[in-house]
This record gives sequence, structure tokens and C-alpha cells, in this order.
Amino acid sequence: MTTINGEVAVGFEPVREAFAANFDQHGDIGAAVCVYQDGRPVVDLWGGLADLDTSRPWTRDTLQLVYSATKGATATAAHLLAQRGALDLDAPVAKYWPEFAANGKAEIPVRWLLSHQAGLVALDEPVPLADALAWSPMAAALAAQRPQWTPGTAHGYHGRTFGWLVGEVIRRVSGRTPGRFFADEIADPLGLDFFIGLPASERDRVSRMVYRQPDLDLTTVPTESIPEELRELVAAWRDPNSFSNRAFQVTEPAEIDFNSPEVQAAELPASNGIGTARGLARMYAALIGEVDGVRLLAPETLASATKEQAAGADQVMVAPSRFSSGYMLPTETDPLTGPSAFGHTGRGGSLGFADPEHGIAFGYAMNHIIGGPNDVRAKSLAEAVRRSLA
Repeated sequence: MTTINGEVAVGFEPVREAFAANFDQHGDIGAAVCVYQDGRPVVDLWGGLADLDTSRPWTRDTLQLVYSATKGATATAAHLLAQRGALDLDAPVAKYWPEFAANGKAEIPVRWLLSHQAGLVALDEPVPLADALAWSPMAAALAAQRPQWTPGTAHGYHGRTFGWLVGEVIRRVSGRTPGRFFADEIADPLGLDFFIGLPASERDRVSRMVYRQPDLDLTTVPTESIPEELRELVAAWRDPNSFSNRAFQVTEPAEIDFNSPEVQAAELPASNGIGTARGLARMYAALIGEVDGVRLLAPETLASATKEQAAGADQVMVAPSRFSSGYMLPTETDPLTGPSAFGHTGRGGSLGFADPEHGIAFGYAMNHIIGGPNDVRAKSLAEAVRRSLA
């Protein structure tokens, strides 16, 4: 059995039990979970291995790449600029980024970048990976790109492009790259262990990810053998021209090695945030209240940031989704801790969210990338928090 390290406040023991079960029953290799309540940590746990090959243990300060859970941090940076009056989310993107007006995009508001309504999920011509890591060539490609649907008429998860789109607006408005702005204005004041663009000095603390191959490749299964409710999704996976595929093929090569030092050092504000579960939870705690004297967003800013903007059929995920301006909202299949919650998942299982109704903030980071409907790790932890609250 994996040794579970850390502390749990009285009443939150179900979270420790669920965390241990993730190792014993659900495939965790190395992981951490943290929960804040009313601005104070009530759960701070870690265990397992940070590197399966070398048996390096996961420690209190192990860093983990959290994929799209990064989007919550990037959205927070945009809302901080809006709160300061430097950015109007309902103004055209082109007000801040004039080149973006090309190809019929002059009237797209900033808010549609955050809510996945801009129709810029893919590129007609993918950008070389080295250029994407360098930032400016990818920003230029997106500025020139025509939307894939009439903006504002539908929504679809901008899995990769979200980071450059929102990040370039942050850069134009603040004069700093999104990773630098996040470090200066959010991470440093709160003492967060979380980076968008990993400093070389922190490299040795990063856990190494392990990827589970699917037990069954549904794209090879005859259509008549696929459950009816999955056929539309599988058809999208099989179609190389579907948004489900093209949204994650904006670079050449399309597959990105997120374990590589070059990728981790770059700023990919949609997908390469690296930090601790504690850092994620602490950031979300400071969104809904004070943490050691620091609050990021005022109540009125938070209400605007978390108001539903898009819901229903997702053009990329081929399933219902709900988004506010940059955050995922609870759904029937992912209820988090209640209807007031907001946050963001990441590929393979990572999760950060806050629930202002209960004063809860949550962070979970792990290095075994599983994902899919059979991955219950994050859901079981959120359910354990609900039981603790009850």
C-alpha cells in the first residue's frame, strides 16, 4: 500500500480515504490533493512516486504539469486585468490586437475567446512546434486565421489555441507575457508554487508523466458494436478533418512531448502550467475569499467571470459542456461540489476548482495520465469533499 503523507483536518477524513483508494484501486502512481476551506488548508496530502523509472518519491514540493487545468490560471489573469479596468471583455479583440481583425474577426469580443465561442479551434496550416514554443509565430497565425464557424453561434473547446488567443490579449494589454504576468501579479503575491513557463531552476522538482494506453481503441471497433451514445464521438475521432482531431493538431508535429524541458520552459497558457495541487487550490481559494490577506477578484468581478456564457453541444468534444468566461462549470456528469462551483480539468485527470457557496477550493495533480470515462480519481475526491461538507 502507498504511504499517504500530509495532514487532514477533522471532518475531512473521507478525502484521505478517497486519495488512498486512488492509489490502491484506480491507478495513481504519484499524486497530491489539497483543499482549502474559508481561506485555510484543511487537506494537504501527497504520496507515491514522482518518477516511476527511478523510484524518486513524490514529496511535499513535487511539481506536476496539469495540462488544461492551466486554463483556469490564464483566465484568472485576464479577469484581474478586467477588474483593474485595463481590459474590457466585451470589447473587440482587435481593440487590443489590431492584426486579429483579419478574415472577418473584427467584431469578435474578448469574452468569446474565453468562452470558446470564437471558432478558432484549428489552423488551416499548422505551425512548426518550435515556432509555437517561440510564441509570436503562433499568435500571427491565429490573427490571420478565418473562424471555423460563425463566431458566437456555437461553442467548441479551444483545447490548444485558447492559450495563445487569451495569452496574446494579456500580452498586448499588460506588456508582459502571460506567464510573466501570472508570476508577478498572482503567483508571487500568494506564494504559489505554479508556473506558466518553468524556470530552469525548478526543473528537478517536476514529476515525470506516465501515459496509460486505452484498453480498447474504439476507432477500430465495427460501428454496430459501439454503444449508440458513443457513435457520434467515435465517428469524430475517426474523421481526420473533425474539430475533435484538428483542435489538437495546430502544431507540426501535432503530438507534443510535455515531459520535455523545452516544452515545459515555454509558455503554453492552455496546457503546460506546472505546479503543486496546493498551488492550484490556493489560487482558487483567493478567487472566492482572502488567503493570508490576498484576494484576487472582488465579488462583482467573480460573478461576471463565472456567469455561464456557453452550454450544450460542444463542436470539439462532441458532448454537452458548460463554460463561463474561461472556467468550466458543473455538469450532470461532473457536478464538482455543487452548482456554484467553477474551475478547470486537465488531460488525464488533474483538476482545480472553487465553490463559493461552501467556501471550498480544490487542487488535484497526478502523473499517471489516464482520462476517459473510466478515470474516477478526481471525481471520487470531489465526491469525498461533498461528503465531508455534509
